Amino acid sequence: MNTAVVINELKFKAVRSSGAGGQHVNKVSSKIELTFDITTSLGLTEDEKLRLYQKLSSRITNSGVLLVQCSDSRSQHKNKELAIKRFLDVLKTNLCIPKKRKSAKPSKTAIQKRLDNKKKHALKKMNRRNPFE
Repeated sequence: MNTAVVINELKFKAVRSSGAGGQHVNKVSSKIELTFDITTSLGLTEDEKLRLYQKLSSRITNSGVLLVQCSDSRSQHKNKELAIKRFLDVLKTNLCIPKKRKSAKPSKTAIQKRLDNKKKHALKKMNRRNPFE
């Protein structure tokens, strides 16, 4: 992933934020909607695009656009920075390939220790029994 190219391909739209805020909320568009078209992106390889389609299928529109919204701050500039940061976090977490798990066997000493403990426990129980039964 070429981060510089991807950031240049982002499109921003300022929208009026919902929620409490008094009279000022009706005048200012501080919420930011970030859109990123995955299909036409030059900063991603075909493998990366495929991986994003599979992992982010619920967040991508039918036309292949990823939407990220941010209305945390009252400042439009701060929201823009936060939206970019969120977007890059989403990309990085979904593009990383998880390591395959290798099944491991217990060591010989661990096996021997377990068997010894079982024998001790069995002897303890055996000694509690009534000898005349």
